Amino acid sequence: MKDIEARCLASLLGIAESMYNQMKEGRVPELKIATRTKYNIEYNEDSEVWVYGDRRSVRSAKTVKGAYMLLRMAYVIGFLKEQLNANKSSTLRELYYISENWGMAKFNEQQESDRLVEDLEILTAFQREHFHIRPEEDGATVIGPLRIREETRRGMREIHCQDDVGEGGYQIPVNVDKIEFVDHDAKFVIAIETGGMRDRLVENGFDEKFDAIIVHLKGQPARSTRRLLRRLNTELGLPVVVFTDGDPWSYRIYASVAYGSIKSAHLSEYLATPAAKFVGIRPSDIVKYELPSDKLTDQDIKALNAILQDPRFNTEFWKKEVTLQLELGKKSEQQALAKYGLDYVTDVYLPERLTELGII
Repeated sequence: MKDIEARCLASLLGIAESMYNQMKEGRVPELKIATRTKYNIEYNEDSEVWVYGDRRSVRSAKTVKGAYMLLRMAYVIGFLKEQLNANKSSTLRELYYISENWGMAKFNEQQESDRLVEDLEILTAFQREHFHIRPEEDGATVIGPLRIREETRRGMREIHCQDDVGEGGYQIPVNVDKIEFVDHDAKFVIAIETGGMRDRLVENGFDEKFDAIIVHLKGQPARSTRRLLRRLNTELGLPVVVFTDGDPWSYRIYASVAYGSIKSAHLSEYLATPAAKFVGIRPSDIVKYELPSDKLTDQDIKALNAILQDPRFNTEFWKKEVTLQLELGKKSEQQALAKYGLDYVTDVYLPERLTELGII
């Protein structure tokens, strides 16, 4: 077992020991954990990311719900101990199904087991990768002038993410920290929400023309994708821009890259890229470019109003754009730029936007 895994296991067992000692002393066991809401995230000036504040929630066996939670946590810690000692791994989905054999500690749905793993990350200050827990979703893909070295079944291997891959690109592994950056000729990184737009940029040779590393986010990005973007920015000093659709759900995709997501604010310093800039479709673009658009749904409107209350979006830019979108009552997609031809996005829109931002 590696040193970091040994420390991780010791931290996990410390949680179980704390519950045991409380019961041994005749007290009802309880745990205090950071409250995971947008009202308990605050901006850290040093790391420039959003992290959990001081608000704490108490999980106590005084309630039936709390007792079940602590029971399930004890079972999960026991399972993770066996897994780490055997140097095995499992997925979040497998963990949920394994609990079928735990009697009263069985999870009712996977959302419960996923959330408990997040609780353990917060309580131990380790990541689920250190528990040997893998997500179901895979990392997305990368294509561009970047050479990496990674450990494979057949030993160390170097891969150039432009010359050694097809148009599908290099697939990001679950544990990005095992990748070593060898060298690159890139000037910036562009992370793209949709597969169709990613393919458009690759087909048009955007990565070669502008020396760009293209990363496909696949919608809401996996943690491995966000970790890679942070490493490319902090270790290689490459600017990161995020290109999404023009709707509230896409703005949240950008937020998860730049600010960190609310449910994983405990990992913001590990996953978030605060220097990332938004180049996605703006509400003002709908007007400026006369883009084809769809009417906002009730869910869209609710989400936009929530964004106006979200401290991560508390800037003049976002207030102005979101307010405009509510007034317009419209949303638009990246592909709407095809109104002006298939090359417009790579020859006009992105170069203009990236020039405005000082990227190219």
